[in-house]
Amino acid sequence: MLSFPWEEEQKPARPAHLDRLVADGTNRVEWLRARSRGVTATDVARLTGPQNLESVAYDKINGTGFGGNIFTDHGKDREPHIARYVRAMFGVLPSSSLFHAEGEKRHLATPDGVAVTKNGTIELAEIKTTNKAWRSIPRHYLRQVWWQQYVLGAERTIVVWEQHDNFMPVDPEPQSRWVDRDENEIARLVNLADKLLALIQPGR
Repeated sequence: MLSFPWEEEQKPARPAHLDRLVADGTNRVEWLRARSRGVTATDVARLTGPQNLESVAYDKINGTGFGGNIFTDHGKDREPHIARYVRAMFGVLPSSSLFHAEGEKRHLATPDGVAVTKNGTIELAEIKTTNKAWRSIPRHYLRQVWWQQYVLGAERTIVVWEQHDNFMPVDPEPQSRWVDRDENEIARLVNLADKLLALIQPGR
C-alpha cells in the first residue's frame, strides 16, 4: 500500500529540558554535589532582595548546619502520596531530576513534577505540607515556583499543599492552585541569582 510523507505519523520532538538534565535525586550524593555548584530554587526562595544577598551567600559557602526536623521528615513521608494525587488529578508526573537553565548551567532547579502537554508546553508541580492554613501561597514558595518555571521553560505550575494537625492530614484531599509564569518576577530573580553567583564564585 502506498503511503505519503504527510500521512506518516510524526514523532513528537524531544522536549528541550531533557537535554539540560544535570543529576537525579535518586543519587543523593551526586544531586547534592551538583546543587552546590549553582543557584537552586531553595536558594532563590530566600532572596527577598539585594539586602540579604550576603547572608544567603554566606550560608551557600559555609552551609547552614540544618539537617532537617520532624516537619521536613513529615513532608518527605507525605510527598509520594501527594504526588500520586497530582498525577491522577493533573497529569503531572513525579520527578526528582535536577535541571539547568538554557544558557546558564549554574541556574538549577528540581521541580516535584514535570509534564509535557500535547501541544508541547511544560507544566510543573510543587508539593508542600504545612501545619498552617494558607489564605494564599507564601511568597517564598512563589519565588521557588517562578524560578523552576524559568529553568525548565514551563508555562505554569500546580502548587499542591496538604495541611496537617499534629502530622495528621486535615482534609481528605490536598488543596491546589495553578500559578502562571511571571516574566517580571523571573527577570528579578535571575538578576538576584547572578549577583549571588558573583559573591559565591567571584571571578567566574
